[in-house]
Amino acid sequence: MRNISEIASILDLNDDEYDTYGKYTAKLSLNILNRVDGKKRGKLILVTAMSPTKEGEGKTTTTIGLGQAFNKLGKKVAIALREPSLGPCFGIKGGATGGGRSKVEPSDSINLLFTGDFPAISAAHNLLSAMVNNHIFHGNKLKIDPRNIKFPRTMDMNDRSLREIIVGAGNHDTGVMIRDRFVITPASEIMAITGLSTGYKDLKERLSRILIGLDYDGNPVFSGHLKAEGAMAALLKDALRPNLVQTTEGVPAFIHTGPFGNIAHGTSSIIADRIALGLADYVITEAGFGSELGAQKFIDMVSMMGDLPVDGIVIVATIRSIRVNGGTGTESLERGSGNLLKHIEIMRNFGFEPVVAINRFPADEESEIKKLGEILDSVKVSWALSTVFSEGGEGGMDLAKKILHSLERNHAIKRTYTDRNNVREKILAIAEKVYGASEVTFTRKAEKDLRDIEKFGFGKMHVCMAKTQYSISDNPDLLGWPEHFTITVKSVSISSGAGFVVPMLGDIMTMPGLPVIPAAEHIGISDDGKITGLF
Repeated sequence: MRNISEIASILDLNDDEYDTYGKYTAKLSLNILNRVDGKKRGKLILVTAMSPTKEGEGKTTTTIGLGQAFNKLGKKVAIALREPSLGPCFGIKGGATGGGRSKVEPSDSINLLFTGDFPAISAAHNLLSAMVNNHIFHGNKLKIDPRNIKFPRTMDMNDRSLREIIVGAGNHDTGVMIRDRFVITPASEIMAITGLSTGYKDLKERLSRILIGLDYDGNPVFSGHLKAEGAMAALLKDALRPNLVQTTEGVPAFIHTGPFGNIAHGTSSIIADRIALGLADYVITEAGFGSELGAQKFIDMVSMMGDLPVDGIVIVATIRSIRVNGGTGTESLERGSGNLLKHIEIMRNFGFEPVVAINRFPADEESEIKKLGEILDSVKVSWALSTVFSEGGEGGMDLAKKILHSLERNHAIKRTYTDRNNVREKILAIAEKVYGASEVTFTRKAEKDLRDIEKFGFGKMHVCMAKTQYSISDNPDLLGWPEHFTITVKSVSISSGAGFVVPMLGDIMTMPGLPVIPAAEHIGISDDGKITGLF
């Protein structure tokens, strides 16, 4: 690895615009925004994917390798990624820093506690939870109804036992007994607020608007009523600053915030993207899970909130996911490719001609790759084989050239909804126009939630769907390109500080659990202090 000051010099950063965290990591100053905002911006390339398997299809690896390929072509490029969560790291997927010869470094540090952003976000979140319970304990001047507290607690770890809990289960000194729950930190509203804020002023305003619950008369109570936003913002002072690291081949990489794509908005921070776009000619970023999740949220919501351009789209596909989506039999490849074709259609409906990156794995057969290529040719979509895992930037050269060619096309973003649409209309638009649902039903709980949303003045907020990542529908068993299906909205929660509402489709866990054999069982440290077993 190169000293982080060398990476900073690639981006023409001044010495007073970053603070080093050891030799290989830096925290960037928000003052950079004052220097770059309003000037010519680079082009933003969004990397998304077909519906993934449980192991993931390599979006992060592809993003990193593509950045290295751009660098080999002589382009001034940077990548922007989310910070990994400890939940998947110790659970099923392992780390989220890429793999092989396309990684961000120092990967062990990034995958664990890094610069402390996640602990800071967790602390700010739990401070508000503590202040809510403390206010009730000390007389409850705001008349907060303990049965109607909307704001949970958080922890960045998979622990299913915390999904539903009772707090204050002791004598009077332990506080009021209240039903409570935990969400994993990537699902925390504070994570979303940190990722969507444009500066410290915006951060404080968003923190003050968090809906913490209802009073006994059914009126909303916000964190600002508890005067919590100042202390929370103080805890988030450094967490709002993007982190700068490097790829395996020395390409600058911005790592910042880590919302999950299935239960949150699933993209890197607006601040990181804006700084990167001001310092590089090309910025490659990724959005969580398939195009109907992270990419939809980036295009419809994040890019609008942050005034971010979207200039090109990459869809990552794998033969492995094609097989899973196609089932067994001689025609499984054709059936499975339907899922990829649906994601291509989704991006075309947004106004983009995507480039498909076939992320090659060792078990892939030449005949399968050839057949998939023929299918993609038949729908006139540009594609390239990507071998960035084994070859680094060199393995992404063909992909990079085809993306550069795609950037020459003129396009206009066709968003799914407008600011004029209400929440119900936005939900229907996403379900029907993006997912392809034939019907959308709302439970009695969801209908009540929608009435409350209108009553509280949140009727025009953005919509951040929470649903399974394994299917384009809300049913994880409905694979391929599903048709004639119904979407069921079970409830709609309010993230008023973040600026969106979250419809819950199906059984979505905001606090995951560990598998039978957690990845944590294989992680350790050697006698000389080196992390082992972290992948």
